[in-house]
Amino acid sequence: MTLVRLRSSGGELEAAFAPEAGLVGCSLTHRGEELLAQRKGLDEYARSGSTFGIPFLHPWANRLADFSYAVAGQEVDLDRDSALLRIEEHDLPIHGLAPHGLSWEVEERGDALSAEAEVDRERLEAFPYPHRLSVEATLADDALTIRTTLTATAAVAVPVAFGYHPYLVIPGVPRAEWEVELPVENRLVLDDDMIPTGEEEPPGFRRGALEDRALDDAYTMPKRPRPFTVAGGDRTLGLEFLEGYTHAQVFAPAGKDLICFEPMTAPANALRSHDGLRLAPAGEPFSAAFRITVDG
Repeated sequence: MTLVRLRSSGGELEAAFAPEAGLVGCSLTHRGEELLAQRKGLDEYARSGSTFGIPFLHPWANRLADFSYAVAGQEVDLDRDSALLRIEEHDLPIHGLAPHGLSWEVEERGDALSAEAEVDRERLEAFPYPHRLSVEATLADDALTIRTTLTATAAVAVPVAFGYHPYLVIPGVPRAEWEVELPVENRLVLDDDMIPTGEEEPPGFRRGALEDRALDDAYTMPKRPRPFTVAGGDRTLGLEFLEGYTHAQVFAPAGKDLICFEPMTAPANALRSHDGLRLAPAGEPFSAAFRITVDG
């Protein structure tokens, strides 16, 4: 599988993306050490959508509460047997459509890439809103910035509910010793299927050692967001919400050496609940950006 490799001007950071597998970010190294959890790897992600690295979750991030939704005058019934759908442990569709089928055209410029893809053909059966996606990834010695722009290509407005799922690791430091800071004030209340109920509450955990905690929590972002961080040894990784992302999910399963700070343009299930859902009308591109920072 062909990879597009980026290197910062000073050589501190290197990144790799796989256009044939949904443009997933499959590696981010700092001074030769990998900062992304590899889990089942690139081949399995391309085959089944088993997430790792920095996957792009489109056209929705996280779960839907059922296999149907209605937005902007379109009523959609999802085919649960479709190869494009990923079904999670509660028998619900999760993380949008599988990465295969999007044809990315990529231009690489040493420390940056630009990529475009048209959402058409079979994907329109599950998400009938024609649009174009553009991604700009830029690498500096201390950060990887990813900007994603969605542009409607027909008269119908496009629901905006995409996100990313960066799997971060602190190499060489035991998980229990990772120090985490979550700069949030409101956590979404979730039901037994991990679907937001519409209510919010104060977070139960915001900072401290990860220890043996299992995290899978959703948050609304404050108006002036600060970075989510995880630190260990002499290295701190941050996730900065730069533009367009209004919600976040933090995922750190027990016994796994990884933590995810997930930028989301809408809360889970927004295609059904319409809570926090925005529309991108024709002629008005929607853009969102986040940055993974490295200090150490």
